[in-house]
Amino acid sequence: MTAYTDGFWWSNDGLRLHYRDYAVAPENQDRPPIICIPGLTRNARDFEALAERFAGAWRVICVDLRGRGESAYAKDPMSYVPLTYVQDMEALLRDLKLRQFVGFGTSLGGIITMLLASTRPGRVIGALLNDVGPELDPEGLSRIREYVGQGRSYPTWMHAARELADTQQGIYPDFTVTDWLDFAKRLMKLTPGGRIIFDYDMKIAEPFLIPGGEAGVDLWPAFGALKKVPALVVRGGESDILSAYAAEKMVGSLDRGKFAEVPAIGHAPNLDEPIVLSAIDELLEDIRQNL
Repeated sequence: MTAYTDGFWWSNDGLRLHYRDYAVAPENQDRPPIICIPGLTRNARDFEALAERFAGAWRVICVDLRGRGESAYAKDPMSYVPLTYVQDMEALLRDLKLRQFVGFGTSLGGIITMLLASTRPGRVIGALLNDVGPELDPEGLSRIREYVGQGRSYPTWMHAARELADTQQGIYPDFTVTDWLDFAKRLMKLTPGGRIIFDYDMKIAEPFLIPGGEAGVDLWPAFGALKKVPALVVRGGESDILSAYAAEKMVGSLDRGKFAEVPAIGHAPNLDEPIVLSAIDELLEDIRQNL
C-alpha cells in the first residue's frame, strides 16, 4: 500500500475536515495536484486504488466532504449542499496555497468540480467527471433518495458485504465476494460498539430529499468552464444518473473532451477498470504536455 499523510483543514463554519495526501516524487513537483472528490455517500477511501496508481507521478489529494469519513459532521444538515461543499473546497485550496489543480469527481464530486471550475477560470486545468454531468436522470436520483440516510447496521463485515451484494448486484454484476468485502470497507466503518455502519452522517439525506436540490444551480454554465481544458467523461454503460445522450452532448461541447464508457456497470464506475485507467493515462499526458 502506498503511503499517504492525513491532512486537516477548517471550514468557514468551524468544521475540522480531513483529506489524504499522497506525495509526488521530487522530479514531478512542478505538476499541479489531482484533487479527488467523492460521491454523496462515499469518502476518501473511494479513491484509494486510483491514488496508489498515480501517486509519485502526481500529488493526489483525496478529500472527505463534511459529514463523511474523518471529517466532522455539520450541526446544520442544510449545509450538506453543493454550494457549501464548494466553500469547503475553497478553504482547502487557500490552506494548501494551490492556484491550479486537476479535478477528479465522482457523482456529487463531479458537480463540485464543475462549480469550482466556474468560480475561477483557469484554476481547474483538467477534469474527470465520473458518471455525472449538467443533466441528471430523475430515475437515478429517485433511486438514491430511497436509500440515502437509512441508518442500517451489521454485525460483521460479511453481513455488510452480503447486503451490498443484494442491493447493488445490478450495478456491479461481476463483483466477487472479495470485491463486495472491499467495497463494504470503503463505504462503512466499525463502531466502538462493534457494529458496522455506513461512514457518513445520515442527515446528509435531508437537503437531498428535496426534489431539484441536487445542485442548486443550472450546471451547464458551470460545465462550460471546462470547455477548453482536457476533460474526461466516464459513464457506466447501465448508468441511471448520466444518460448516453447527456454524455454525448457533454463530450461534443468540449474542445479537448474524451469519453470512456464501462460496459454493464451502473452508477458509478470505480475508476479502476482497464478502459478507464487507459483514458486517465491519456488525460494526464495531455495535461502534462500543456503545463
